[in-house]
Amino acid sequence: MDKESFKRGVEASLKSRDTEEFIDIHFHRPLGYLWALLFKRMGVHPNTVSIASIFIGVASGWMFYYDNLWLNALGMFLLVWADTFDSADGQLARMTNKKTAVGRMLDGFSSELWFVSIYAFICLRLTPEWGIWIWILAAVSGLICHAKQAALADYYRNMHLLFLKGKSGSELDNYETEKQKYNSLTWKNDFSAKLFQFFYVNYTHSQEQMIPKCQRFLTLLNTKYGEELPQSLRDEFRQMSKPLMKYTNILSFNTRAIALFVSIFMKMPWLYFIFEIVVLNVLFFYMRYRHETICKTLYEQLTSVDGEK
Repeated sequence: MDKESFKRGVEASLKSRDTEEFIDIHFHRPLGYLWALLFKRMGVHPNTVSIASIFIGVASGWMFYYDNLWLNALGMFLLVWADTFDSADGQLARMTNKKTAVGRMLDGFSSELWFVSIYAFICLRLTPEWGIWIWILAAVSGLICHAKQAALADYYRNMHLLFLKGKSGSELDNYETEKQKYNSLTWKNDFSAKLFQFFYVNYTHSQEQMIPKCQRFLTLLNTKYGEELPQSLRDEFRQMSKPLMKYTNILSFNTRAIALFVSIFMKMPWLYFIFEIVVLNVLFFYMRYRHETICKTLYEQLTSVDGEK
């Protein structure tokens, strides 16, 4: 494959330039694309790549247990490797048209499991010095802050893609629809699928609960237009939403990884938890406020037009 063909392949594998950040475009996506090409040739299923990324990411957390910079550096390498696999699974799914609901769930949960491992091993490392307090700090950082930040960033990216590319280009899911899928499965015949769906239903519900104005806006759009949104409305939403995509990226993987690596090299792993609780939470609340304002504005525009008619 020549250089131009490779560049075109990477470009085609991107969800959109609007929602990708610099490090992903120039590092993770090209590496992920190479992995995807290899896995396609080998006949590997995208879900297998997702599971492999979970094991590699969890192993990276183990390396942060040790107060040894060489082992810590190995942990950082493994974490980056896991993220390239996380890119590869989606690219491979789009290449082979093997998109599945389980794959979507695995893709969403994989990075969460990496960080659960990282939090746990950092806590074990610092317990002799901090005692129970490091576990409390990690719980606030991970269970409360990280989970909400990452979930909302994922939702906003997919909502942006919905307006940019339509339903086929987005993975934005609805709680009520996912709940119906869950209810249609049985524990006896569909145990693994129902278990995955159970977690995913709760995940989508937690996303939607954080953004009531957004849900009201989407409900109006579904009632008024169904899946065929007017192009003028799609363009207007994209123009207003695009500046917020940089915050969704900051709240995703790369900035977290950099902050983690810096805190580890400073031999102050606890500093990462503070960064997540303070800095990323400020961005989270600001992003949510801005996006809710956008949805409120557009909702009022649409309802006022209906009122005039």
